[in-house]
Amino acid sequence: MARLIFRFAFICCLLVPFATKAQNGVIIGKVTVHGGTTPVAKASVFLNNASYGTATADDGTFSLRGVKPGQYDLVVSILGYEEYTQKVQINNNTLDLSISLMPKVMMMREVVITSNADWKKNYEQFKKEFIGITENAKLCKVVNPRVLNLSYTRRTQTLEASTDEFLEVENYALGYKVKFLLKDFTSDNIGGIISYIGRALFEDLPGTPEQKLKWKVKRDEAYYGSSRHFYRSLYKNKLTEEGFVMYDFTRSIDPNRPPEAVIKRKLKQFNGYNRDSVMYWLQKENMPRWYQEHLVKPSLVARDVLRTTEQPGIYAITFPHYLYVTYTKKMETVDFKDLYRPLDMPNYEASVLTLNGGYAVFDMNGTVIGNAPLNEGTWSKSKLSNMLPVDYEPSDK
Repeated sequence: MARLIFRFAFICCLLVPFATKAQNGVIIGKVTVHGGTTPVAKASVFLNNASYGTATADDGTFSLRGVKPGQYDLVVSILGYEEYTQKVQINNNTLDLSISLMPKVMMMREVVITSNADWKKNYEQFKKEFIGITENAKLCKVVNPRVLNLSYTRRTQTLEASTDEFLEVENYALGYKVKFLLKDFTSDNIGGIISYIGRALFEDLPGTPEQKLKWKVKRDEAYYGSSRHFYRSLYKNKLTEEGFVMYDFTRSIDPNRPPEAVIKRKLKQFNGYNRDSVMYWLQKENMPRWYQEHLVKPSLVARDVLRTTEQPGIYAITFPHYLYVTYTKKMETVDFKDLYRPLDMPNYEASVLTLNGGYAVFDMNGTVIGNAPLNEGTWSKSKLSNMLPVDYEPSDK
């Protein structure tokens, strides 16, 4: 009898993984040339910012299996054709797609002639601002840096970058190879704003069981307290349980501090010629950008900022001024000069969100769709070296 019970339990254990796997979705399809039936082989088919990707077979067919439910951007990309994107909603179902690609009209890119020293200088700035300068960033290796198109405009102090093919970065801190199609990267040194548009595919790096265990710990460390963790906690109404506290935040631009562009121009003008003038403008640069800063108490709850939309699984966040978010389970290790912190608040990780257009929209994976809020403070440190796929699920704390 004992033997029969054991065999029954063993069979049940075998069935559990299959039952769990069946809960996920499948995407199949075929990619052809627009206006005909000619298949497109070896095209990259992947879900943006996720870990699901493949290439089309010789007959143009593809399949993505075991996809976690949620909304994704399906991307099809290959040189010589226009990029194809389509929003897909996965709900334990099978999607069968017919995709046609438009041949790309090849236009001559403007040739920017730079010395090798200039390219290396621009590349080092790009790595710092796109990959990061954290401990994780030190363990990131760019496999093919020369696919980057880099240009720097001295007058506006702006660095721009893009790629025509995947930029491949091996992240040995988190155990991913990140393949990034960089459409547009801009670093505005005067405004202090970095923005980029692109598509990313995550692939697990090969490793020993010991390495994979270390990567899992580092991935969880990157996840907890992140903006993705916050958005998931927000729609689940688990902010307090997960360690987040948010406040309505008001502030004004300090009228005694000159505009950033003026400060930069003056420092460049007097550098090496007039020490007193340089010191004067350095003092102006070190002045806070904001004053009359105030956290409105009591703290906010989810219903104060969260809104549902007509589309299931899609949510909106809105607030009247700025949103101040603290994560009480981690202490901040970076001193942000312009980040307000009340004297009675412990040095928790803190971020300030500024909306672009009155609201932002996000999905159940915690991914912002469309215009993302501007992040200051802790979340502004989130570069590629700390980036996780949207389908990542953390371990229990």
